[in-house]
Amino acid sequence: MRPTPGPAFLTIAGSLAYLALPIAGWGGVGAYFANPARTAAAIATMGMAVIAIFSGGNLSTGEREDRGNRWVLIVFGVLGLLAGYVPALTDRLNFWTIGDEAVRWIGLALFVIGGTLRLWPVFVLGNRFSGLVAIQPGHTLVTTGIYGVIRNPSYLGFVVSSLGWVLVFRSVLGVLLTVLMLWPLVARIRAEETLLHEQFGDEYARYCARTWRMLPGVW
Repeated sequence: MRPTPGPAFLTIAGSLAYLALPIAGWGGVGAYFANPARTAAAIATMGMAVIAIFSGGNLSTGEREDRGNRWVLIVFGVLGLLAGYVPALTDRLNFWTIGDEAVRWIGLALFVIGGTLRLWPVFVLGNRFSGLVAIQPGHTLVTTGIYGVIRNPSYLGFVVSSLGWVLVFRSVLGVLLTVLMLWPLVARIRAEETLLHEQFGDEYARYCARTWRMLPGVW
């Protein structure tokens, strides 16, 4: 899939702007990039941003949208900005930090694994994947592959990558911010499932009966 110039520019520019938060939290470019794990996290962030522009994901309202769920985007935005800056600041101040350099590399691994899991479903769904809770034109259920096991693999990837990101900075406060993200995430999942059940009826009910929301055997 070929990216369009506008969204591609916004994706790259947004990722660069987001990286400015941990750089500021660490006191500048030199201080931030003095650590190899933090450097690798920045490289991974931009690499995934480049990959994302080919995914086909969008912010389309489609044919039908649950506008009442848009508050979730505001909460995610606020928590995301805090997660960009606060963990880096506490890392620099060595305030409420966890472990040593091994924790950073474990965090980096989780960040990349989670980011991959976050993007994979976007490529599977293509234009049907929207940042809004919406039914897209020609919307059909995908019930095979990873979707044959869990219904929200991208959200699972989001949680794993968010946890990995804050662990790159060994931040306890960052872990707490990740836990807080579960509240709007659950609200988002419930809104999506309600809309899909209204759209697809028994077909979606049967699909839910044989799959898990995010964690097989758990939820």
